[in-house]
Amino acid sequence: MTAPLLLVLSGIESVARGASSASGARQRSAAGSAGAAQSGPSGDKSPGRRGAASTTAGRVLANATFAGGCFWCMQHPFDELAGVISTTAGYTGGQKDNPTYEEVSAGGTGHRESVEVVYDPAVVPYSKLLDVFWHNIDPTDNRGQFCDKGSQYRSAIFYHDEVQRKMAEESRQALVKSGRFKEPLVTDILPAARFWPAEGYHQKYYEKNPVRYRFYRYNCGRDNRLESLWGAPPS
Repeated sequence: MTAPLLLVLSGIESVARGASSASGARQRSAAGSAGAAQSGPSGDKSPGRRGAASTTAGRVLANATFAGGCFWCMQHPFDELAGVISTTAGYTGGQKDNPTYEEVSAGGTGHRESVEVVYDPAVVPYSKLLDVFWHNIDPTDNRGQFCDKGSQYRSAIFYHDEVQRKMAEESRQALVKSGRFKEPLVTDILPAARFWPAEGYHQKYYEKNPVRYRFYRYNCGRDNRLESLWGAPPS
């Protein structure tokens, strides 16, 4: 494992303590609808795609795919990394073609909320992406992540080749051996499947709707749980 990474969300200001304690799932639904209205129609989604290495301006790029619960909260940490070219919120691992947010949220599609990361391995190694991933999830939660429960929110690493698979398994085993966790680690390591980009209003939600984003994170208890698992982020 790499050295513990600065939690990139540490700079997000705390939401007022008097905020409503409505459930995270209900807040996300309401915030998503409001975000759609605020950002305009989501428009047609690009077709599902299979991640593969590509070449841009002489650089060989690679893909990585992770599921860590709410995809709003998983784009931000990877976007902060030098060497990450792009991130996309979406759905993967299921059977339904061109799934909608409502369908995935309701369960039954087999998909998980996920993020697809396109990165330059010459700048940021896959091991760094794994480190960021682990430090932004609860790997002991088999029912979902934080306040979002259901198979559609369970954590997973979707590997694109045997090198990624081996590194993912080694990183998980290193966490097991570290003795940090009293409960078993239940994050899945699965072969990458077709990735379906989410609706437009979900992309970069933390930038488009920062207040709603912070409100959701706070009421979902995400940051408190991450701190209890991984320690307080450096100030």
